[in-house]
Amino acid sequence: MNIFVVNAGSSSLKFQIIETDLELIEKHADRQLAKGLIERIGSESLVTLKVEGKSTLKLTAPLRDHKAALNYIIKWIINPETQIPGIEGIEDIHAIGHRTVHGGEMFHKSIRIDKEVITAMEDNIDLAPLHNPANLKGIYAAREVFGPAVPQVAIFDTSFHLTMPEYAYLYPIPYQYYRRYKIRRYGFHGTSHRYIAYLYRALTGKSKEDTNIITLHLGNGASACAIKKGKSIDTSMGFTPLEGLMMGTRAGDLDASVIEYLCHKEAAPLEEIISVLNKRSGILGISGLTNDMRDLLDEESEHKDRRASLAINMFCYRIKKYIGAYMAAMNGADAICFTGGIGENAVEIRRRVCENLEGMGIILDEESNKLAVGGKALLISKPESKVEVWVLPTNEELVLARDTCRVVLNASGK
Repeated sequence: MNIFVVNAGSSSLKFQIIETDLELIEKHADRQLAKGLIERIGSESLVTLKVEGKSTLKLTAPLRDHKAALNYIIKWIINPETQIPGIEGIEDIHAIGHRTVHGGEMFHKSIRIDKEVITAMEDNIDLAPLHNPANLKGIYAAREVFGPAVPQVAIFDTSFHLTMPEYAYLYPIPYQYYRRYKIRRYGFHGTSHRYIAYLYRALTGKSKEDTNIITLHLGNGASACAIKKGKSIDTSMGFTPLEGLMMGTRAGDLDASVIEYLCHKEAAPLEEIISVLNKRSGILGISGLTNDMRDLLDEESEHKDRRASLAINMFCYRIKKYIGAYMAAMNGADAICFTGGIGENAVEIRRRVCENLEGMGIILDEESNKLAVGGKALLISKPESKVEVWVLPTNEELVLARDTCRVVLNASGK
């Protein structure tokens, strides 16, 4: 099957075409055929397109909405000059998988999209006002462009975390707020955490029952997850992606009274302060320079910038605290797994996170750590380390494609 994987943002559309089926999944032989990204939808859009094994195309096009963007992609896909293996016409796209951020408490697994699923996603817009409307744009556009005969599947970021126990996902506020408004911790990045747990099992030969790990998805958005017996039992993001670790522009954990205090002191409406916490905080807010960890590390190394160093150290310290908390919650873990753009490539960040954790049985191998960049899956702890430390490249799109295949074929999966 050729699966068209869609990740729709408010003004962007990211896609991949992945060849997979149940036999290819079993053999880990799925194949990426093409990928691309359209940014700035609604104006002069930036378009990046690539067929596997060929050079990348970068161009611009006036694309007014997601439907126009999708039509543009389809024209490129079926153009004889593009030459995507196994793709000659739109009929060679057999199913569509959508990354969908918020499924609330309703969706515990990926599901074929129908009117009821769309209605439920629309009902959850209050829970994810930044994400679900964007995801729905991609679904609406795909239904128009491909028609109702091509099956579409929703894969929810939140579903992996619905195994959290009640005492972990509830907030200590009056219980009626949960009953009335479903205010609770949902967690995000579930597709990535789930894939890392799968990859860890594949590399170590462990079963789900024996998978007890802490996964750290570190990028511009960042989250930690405690995975016990293969299931998420806790995660750092909460009711929204704002809670938890310090991130590129998000504050992470914060005393709620700070919000009221800032509203008063700045004479600013609540919405403005929330926007600051989401878009102008984190490593950007502390450094005053950038939300890009690569640039911050360069500033610290080359210019000895004090606030760059402060932002980096705060970022690492807060990750350490979550590792300690999850080690306690799980009664120990067998491995810590770094992933995401920072987790997979920032040697210095991994070093600082693991520094002085020998008392918890974590001993980093400095030389192995230096080698783990550019998408390599490597064990970077010393043999005597009681807790293994891994760098594992995430592949959320592969999870989307595999789930889409299984749902369409009505097959259970790992």
